This record gives sequence, structure tokens and C-alpha cells, in this order.
Amino acid sequence: MHAVILAGGKGTRLKPYTTILPKPLMPIGDLPILEVVLRQLKARGFEKVTVAIGYLAELLQAFFQDGARLGLQIRYSLEDTPLGTAAPLKLIGDLPDHFLMMNGDILTTLNFRDFMDFHLNRNTIMTIASYRRTVKIDFGVIEADSNGCVEKYIEKPPLDYRVSMGIYALRADALAYIPENRYFDLPDLVKALLAAGQKISLYPFDGYWLDIGRPDDYALAVEEFETRRSLFLPGGQSS
Repeated sequence: MHAVILAGGKGTRLKPYTTILPKPLMPIGDLPILEVVLRQLKARGFEKVTVAIGYLAELLQAFFQDGARLGLQIRYSLEDTPLGTAAPLKLIGDLPDHFLMMNGDILTTLNFRDFMDFHLNRNTIMTIASYRRTVKIDFGVIEADSNGCVEKYIEKPPLDYRVSMGIYALRADALAYIPENRYFDLPDLVKALLAAGQKISLYPFDGYWLDIGRPDDYALAVEEFETRRSLFLPGGQSS
């Protein structure tokens, strides 16, 4: 199985840390975030990984090299200018008929093998891993009729959503919907596929997931990894 990991962003929300380190090299415990992801992929049967790099690319290449230390075949795809989260796929050659694509700054207990099996069984052009998030509204919500008369008053209601985890499975023909040499994000690709009548599957996941985007998320990731390490490294892997 083949995975593509997006690791080219500047991680601006994590400054000043990311001024000298690319976000995927930020340590949680004694391992960089990206190494935790790579170890998880290896444990779930993935053999080949393409890392899409850009910002401070040479540091990522120097640290992970060809992946032999982790039992993986790692290659790199360099973008000279920022292309978004979907367009870098157009720079990668020889992708298989189905592959996993994900952000390189995610801490999760998702079983990537189960996710790919689900995608293959559904036979859709894309599968999106999703997580339930509850957003609390800190105001009283008013519903009114067409005459401006109040029908319902709900005090601080919680709203439940399914959000993207930044983990996708794609069929190779999805690449045809990505324009050449233009900034293009994953949401743009999803919208283009839907507009073309393509079916996209949703994979619901209710385990642990954290998008390490802000300083408080990073602090939480460090705490969670140090206290529940065995959850994130299958088979009790050590450093």
C-alpha cells in the first residue's frame, strides 16, 4: 500500500516553533510528529510513502532519508511554490490505482489499514475519514416564523458535526480533476468531484484524533502521547 503525506506547509499557526523547524518535525515526546505517523503506517502494512515537501524541505529529507530506518520506502516530491493541499498530487508520478493521502501533523488512533479496506470495498473515487465534533453555541438561539414571531428559543445549544480528519483515500482517476500548475486545495477537489457527479464515501471514526494546528493543540498532543504512548504506537514500539 502507498501513502502520500502532505508536509510542505509553513505551519504559521505554530510560530515561533516553526520558524526553524517544519511542523512535521516538531517533537511529541521523543519522536517527531511525522515519525509517529510513519510508524503507524508501517505497522498497518504500508510499504511506500511519498512525502510532499516544500518549506524547510532539506530538514525533512535529512531526518528521514530513504525510510530504511523505519522499514519503509520513502521518496520526496518537492513543490517550488505553495500549491495547496491537492495540487501537489499532480507532481507525483507512478501513484497506484488507490492510495492514502493525509496531513503530516495528525495524532490519531485510526487504523489506516481498516480505512483503506473500507475505501476499496466501497469502490468510490474518494473516501474521507471523519470525526464527530460538538460545537457549543454560547448564545440563546432564536427561531422565528415569516412574520417575525418567535417560535422557539434554545439556550446555548450544542451542535454536532462530522468534520474531515485530513485523511483521505483516493482512486487515481481523481487526479484528472486537479488543474495543472495552479493552487488547489482538497476542499476544491471534493467540490469538483461532487460537481462532476462522482460519489465520495464517508468513513466515520470515533477513536482519538487531534489536528496539531495551534500551540494549545501541540501542548495537548505532547501530553497525550507521553501518557498514552501505547495507543499511538501499535505493538508497543519503542524509540
